[in-house]
Amino acid sequence: MWLFIIKFIIGLLLVIKGADFLTDGASSIARKFNVSTLLIGLTIVSFGTSLPELVVSSVSALKGSSDMAMGNVVGSNLFNTLAIVGVTALFCPIICKKDLLIRDLPVNVLVTCTLFIMVYYCCGIGTLTRIEGITLLIIFVIYMGFTIITSLKSAKHTEEKVPTEALMPMWKAILWIVLGLVALVFGGDWFVDGAAGIAAELGVSESVIALTIVSAGTSFPELATSVVAARKGDTDMAMGNVVGSNIFNIMFILGVASVINPITANNIDILDFKILLFSILLLSAFCIIGKRHRIGRWQGGILTLTMIAYYVYLVLNA
Repeated sequence: MWLFIIKFIIGLLLVIKGADFLTDGASSIARKFNVSTLLIGLTIVSFGTSLPELVVSSVSALKGSSDMAMGNVVGSNLFNTLAIVGVTALFCPIICKKDLLIRDLPVNVLVTCTLFIMVYYCCGIGTLTRIEGITLLIIFVIYMGFTIITSLKSAKHTEEKVPTEALMPMWKAILWIVLGLVALVFGGDWFVDGAAGIAAELGVSESVIALTIVSAGTSFPELATSVVAARKGDTDMAMGNVVGSNIFNIMFILGVASVINPITANNIDILDFKILLFSILLLSAFCIIGKRHRIGRWQGGILTLTMIAYYVYLVLNA
């Protein structure tokens, strides 16, 4: 058991640090070539904070651990929606901007419903096929293209000069990218092996481990990003990071994982999907009905307590 726990912890640290290195290196190179911070945020940052989920789900699919691949995404989206938004709102009330209300939140609900239909009403119960994975990836490309175009149109056309001293040298940026990729590959492999071993030793299913420990662990980058953003008063970035990560997890990560190896997650209960959909609808309701479309501390408390109640249910049920 201790060996599996050590492997799990080392793998998690490697995955998170690898994602951090890769994001910093890629962001520095992008800035050197005068790529706008808007595009960096929409692409590199959102991709970087979701890299742990991508690596874990892809490695799990390769190893045939379908419950781990699916449970990681479902659990991460639950953690994002309830725990991260909830905890962030406890630090500072979150303002839901217009683009989030009319574009991103509806897309979040839509893709969650699409995944639910694909898994439970198409091509076999609990199955996500390669065709469905390709469909998710196509939807993701369309969504990202639309988001980037509309964001560029609404952005102010001002040149943002980044101080040269704020950028790392090119050799260091490339080294950071290489080290990040190596850490992600080895860390993802150890992380999945450790999690599967812990599940076997405890006598619980991989789905329970994936929905709790694995999903919370791989969501640490989003949690850190959102809380730091909130403490700095940039709650718009915090909310956008969560919703963007949810969409990215379903369309891109599950799309890639199911293309690598079709996913048959027999132990991910339909109730888990219903709770995921409920949590997103609850978040949307808070954004819409809140004063000035604001998620205050009491709404944050409700979201956080809902996450705790779900974890308690999973543990008792296991």
